[in-house]
Amino acid sequence: MCFSIGIDIGSTSTKTAVLDENGTPALLFVQPTGWSSVDTAEAVQQHLIQKGYNPALFPCVATGYGRVAVPYADKAVTEITCHARGAMLLHGSGNLTVIDIGGQDTKIIRVQNGKIIDFIMNDKCSAGTGRFLEIMANTMGLRPDTLCDLASRGGSISISSMCTVFAESEVISLIGKGESRENIAFAVVDSIVKKVASQAGHLDMGNEVCLTGGLCQCEYVLQALGTALNKTIIADANGRYAGAIGAALAAREIRKKAAPEGRMDGVL
Repeated sequence: MCFSIGIDIGSTSTKTAVLDENGTPALLFVQPTGWSSVDTAEAVQQHLIQKGYNPALFPCVATGYGRVAVPYADKAVTEITCHARGAMLLHGSGNLTVIDIGGQDTKIIRVQNGKIIDFIMNDKCSAGTGRFLEIMANTMGLRPDTLCDLASRGGSISISSMCTVFAESEVISLIGKGESRENIAFAVVDSIVKKVASQAGHLDMGNEVCLTGGLCQCEYVLQALGTALNKTIIADANGRYAGAIGAALAAREIRKKAAPEGRMDGVL
């Protein structure tokens, strides 16, 4: 059987997907990106070899923040394209809006009839991103998923600053005042949701909206974002791998001009 490999090196985590010839995931794994995308790419390569999916034998496409740091990839493809394609496969739809809350940026992609027709990407500020959530969770001595769980039981307060540094100061001040962790967690998630909803307001969202990225399995984030957008937000169990899956789909289309002996030509 032929396989294709997609590697999404994000700013905080790296996701890898191996698809079989039918587009079904044969292998999915995630690991911290760390300080060096080059070292991460090498670690991914070794893990793939151990699992029997040597990138020297199968077509491979890289995407994400560190896509240029994958020397064994046959091609680098933009995040927008890969996240859209991955989401379309996961949700079986060519008409949807993809919201990806990444580590350092938030991408909102409008897909119609299987093609990207518009997108917005916030890459200038970490507010409204996974990094923002991680910083606030660390300040509170919590894991990000625990913070999200607590947020569902809180309310009544808000964080006014849209700057991560000043927002962290607000959280520290709230802790000092004895505010409950549930209410502070609510304020943190509410801040992210408002930021994402504000971005999304610049696009025609359409009827079907999906969430990808590390927060896509947080039920409270789905509910809060859905309320803010007045939409039902859907998510797939493998939504965090959307970029890697999209990259693997791109790899399926690669045809090597001069494939080394023993290597597949990339046509699956």
